[in-house]
Parts: sequence; structure tokens; C-alpha cells
Amino acid sequence: MISAQFLQRLTLRRDRVESFERYPFKLPAVRSLEQLDFHPKITYFIGENGSGKSTLLEAMAVALGFNAEGGSKNFNFATRRSHSELHEYLRLAKGYKRPRTGFFLRAESFFNVATEIERLDAEPSFDAPVIDAYGGHSLHEQSHGESFLTLLTERFGGQGLYILDEPEAALSPQRQLAVLSRIHDLVRDGSQFVIATHSPLLMAYPDALIYQCSADGVAPVAYEDTEHVRVTRDFLAHPERMLRDLLKP
Repeated sequence: MISAQFLQRLTLRRDRVESFERYPFKLPAVRSLEQLDFHPKITYFIGENGSGKSTLLEAMAVALGFNAEGGSKNFNFATRRSHSELHEYLRLAKGYKRPRTGFFLRAESFFNVATEIERLDAEPSFDAPVIDAYGGHSLHEQSHGESFLTLLTERFGGQGLYILDEPEAALSPQRQLAVLSRIHDLVRDGSQFVIATHSPLLMAYPDALIYQCSADGVAPVAYEDTEHVRVTRDFLAHPERMLRDLLKP
């Protein structure tokens, strides 16, 4: 059956990998990777730092034609080339429908995206300023969290494919809930998301697929079984006891 979702499946071309003992193929999320299916609404990748989830997300984005440092497919800049070659070894199965729009958000390099927007608008052009698509107000003149929210409310639209790498980095818990609400609006308008996150708030979307990146590879996990939820719940239930154990001499 032909699927209408934008991104259906990811396959690692293992036969083309010369060695799984070198980066990025030695990363836990890549070493045993064969095939992953995407949820038509939201697919989450979670796991410890260094597990490879952000490297995997970056490779997906580049393979789809997005700029490695973030932005839309129209962005073509590099502050410092640091992305891996993993995208060359991925096969991405897509549906028959093409997204109307899309964006790759990397929390660590969103500053560079904002700078690129200002650089583009400083050049002579007969087109409308690029910043108009982002609310018309410089992203550098907003806090990190405000600029993230502006991106989601002003730039993101329906029928889009959005890849977000740790979007919670600059957001308070209340703002994370606002982002979750906005994501829901976009999903109802036909958008699809792939998100790497540490936030138990963001990964709580009820109709989603969560992949856990661990030392054993990548596998689906239920929300209630994630370490993020268990640790957060235990801490909030017994903060004094946990702090006593953590801070004892």
C-alpha cells in the first residue's frame, strides 16, 4: 500500500560500510542499525549523550536535502563543516506526497541560522526580506527561547516535514508545553515531525513512536518505560530522599 506520509522508512546500507569500528558507524545508534519505520505524526529519538541520536538525525536531514547546520532546503551555508558522512549511507523511503515546506532545527547552531538570515537580507534583492517569514523581527534580538517559539509559530506551517534536534534546550517547562501544543496544531494540519529530545514533556505526545538509542542499538520504547520519565517521576515524588543520596559526603 502506498503511504501518504512524507517520510516512511530509513535503511542503513550496511553492505557499503567498510568498517563499523570508525566514526560515525561505531556509535551505538548506528552500529546495529538496519531499518527504522517512522510514525506518520511524530517519531522521537531519545538516549544518553553520545549514543548517536543527534548524528543520526543530522544524517537524515542532510539526506533529505536540508542544510547540515539547520534551516530550510534553501539555506546553503557552513560556519564549520562538522557533519559526518553517514547521510551517504542512508536510504530514505518517502510517500507519494511531497511536503509543502520543511525545516531542520539544531539547537546548537540556531544562532548561525539567525545570522545567515541577516546576511541574506543585507544583500540587494527584489524579493521580500527573508526575516518576514520569521515574524519580521530579528531572531538575534529575541531570547533563545523566544526565537524558537517564533520559528514554530511564524515559519512552520501545515503539510510540512520538520526535523528537530533537542528543541527544549532553550525552553522553560511552560514553553515546552506551548511548543507541544503548537506541534499538535501542525500535526493536525498534515505535518510530520522527527525529534531528538531529552525532555519528558516533549516526548509525551500521545500518538507517537519513541525510539530509545542505547548501547544495544535503537529500539522502540513505551513512554512510561523511558528513563527520562522514571527518573523525573522518582525525583519529584521524593526530592529530599534523592538529594540526600546524591549529595551525601
